[in-house]
Amino acid sequence: MANNTQHELDQIRENAAFAPLNDRAFLRITGSDATRWLNGMVTNSIQSLAPGEGNYNFLLNAQGRIQGDCTIYRDGDEFLLETSANQVEAIQRHLDHFIIMDDVELSPDYTEKQGLLLLGPKASTILSELGLPTLDPLRLIHVESTHGSVLLITPSVGSVARYELWADAAAIASLRDAAAGTTEVSAIALEHLRLLDATPRFGQDIRDRDLPQETAQTHALHFSKGCYLGQEIVERIRSRGQVHRTFTAFRLTPDTEPAGSEALPTLPAPLEANGKAVGELTSAALIPLPEGPTLFALGYVRREALETHQPLTYSGGSVTRSS
Repeated sequence: MANNTQHELDQIRENAAFAPLNDRAFLRITGSDATRWLNGMVTNSIQSLAPGEGNYNFLLNAQGRIQGDCTIYRDGDEFLLETSANQVEAIQRHLDHFIIMDDVELSPDYTEKQGLLLLGPKASTILSELGLPTLDPLRLIHVESTHGSVLLITPSVGSVARYELWADAAAIASLRDAAAGTTEVSAIALEHLRLLDATPRFGQDIRDRDLPQETAQTHALHFSKGCYLGQEIVERIRSRGQVHRTFTAFRLTPDTEPAGSEALPTLPAPLEANGKAVGELTSAALIPLPEGPTLFALGYVRREALETHQPLTYSGGSVTRSS
């Protein structure tokens, strides 16, 4: 299994690979008030999006705590919100609660479509071979191709290029057949890539008690867009300069070598410095790399522990911040 995963990671990081997309969901947002209303509901600037452009957002409550995350694209005169499948219903309930006298409608979209993720430094070459255009990050386009009608999205996430292709089952089957020489990768390899890229996942690394600036996802925030739900807390944190803790990546060195899956901590795992709690690990995996299996983790740590270079430990060994 480790050798297979290492091969898949190598293909992702050096070549091109694909995987089925079965953990994503969409909401379509329409109505004459959609731009103004949606701009007041999320942390990034919706009103500045041109057709086909998108940006990453948090949804907050009045106390500034994160209730969900998503990427929102302007799709013509409408908006397409993409998020993880396990939070789309909660996001719809959260947004529905704030539609009062506004001409806004939320509806699930692409529920009958299938998704294909194409990623890697050579993914654009595969895309061209499929007869599809390449796009800058955070873009959306509808394409009529020889394989059928395709929604092409380029989410800006991680260290390698990513392309999402959404279409009906026949079109996706045709695209997969045309890319038959490309390696299909597992959910495990994608999870390992997520940790190597230090990308947090809502519900695991980002919880509804966390504040936006604690997550280190500054690309989700716009500070001159106008008022939105939770803005007062976000602005107060900015005026004070920083939060007390930050999200980051770690390498773990277990007390017992060599590292094995039994060395993985039970999550969330407390982080300590000089016997005092200074943070927690929220994700962890044993990742097969060319130099050998390596324990990677994501989590939060207090800034003073980082700034004073205090030795960090977890229940199974020592911790160093990953560059």
